Amino acid sequence: MSNVSISDSAIKYLENLLDSQDEPTNIRIFVSDPGTMRAETCIVYSKVGEEEEDDILMEIDKISVFLENESLPFLEDCKVDYNPDKFGGQLTIRAPNAKIPSLKENSSIEDKINYYLYSEVNPSLASHGGEVSLVEVIDSSKAVLKFGGGCQGCGMVDLTLKNGVEKTLIDNIPEITEIIDSTDHTFKDNAFYK
Repeated sequence: MSNVSISDSAIKYLENLLDSQDEPTNIRIFVSDPGTMRAETCIVYSKVGEEEEDDILMEIDKISVFLENESLPFLEDCKVDYNPDKFGGQLTIRAPNAKIPSLKENSSIEDKINYYLYSEVNPSLASHGGEVSLVEVIDSSKAVLKFGGGCQGCGMVDLTLKNGVEKTLIDNIPEITEIIDSTDHTFKDNAFYK
C-alpha cells in the first residue's frame, strides 16, 4: 500500500505532461531536507533509468511514479491534486509529515528534540502564531532553543517554556537535563501577549 494518493485530475494532468516529453519519462516524488522546517515535497520528471535502485514504484493508469525510499516516512498521507482554473491550473502536493522527523531506536538527540518540537510543541504554538526551533545541543544534554513568531517577546514565554516546551521534551527525552532559551525577547513587534 502506498503512502501517496494522487487524484484523478492530477493523474490526467501528469499524463498530459509526460506525453509532451521527447523521450520516455516518469515522475519521481521525494522530500528534500526531510524532518526539518526546511522540508520541501518535490515532484520531478525522471527519465527512464534515472530512478534510484531502492525507489518504490507506483503504477497509476499510464504513468509510473517513483517514490524515494528514504522519503517514505515523510510522504505518509501525502496527497497530490490538480485544480484547473482559467490560468491553467495548479498542481498541489500536501505532505503533512514532511517536516516531522522520523524516530528510530538509534535516532540522535537532535532528531528526538526536533520530532517533539514539530509534532507536539509547534502545533500548539501555531494557534498564537509562534514556533520554537532547536539551535544546538550542548554536552549531549542541554537543548538550546529559539522562539519565533508570536512567541518572540511574548509576556507568557517563560510559562510556555517551563510548562509546555521543557515538560514535553524532558518527559519524552530523559537524556535532556536543561532547556536554554537563546531568543532575544526584547523584540516585541509580533508578540502574542505584550
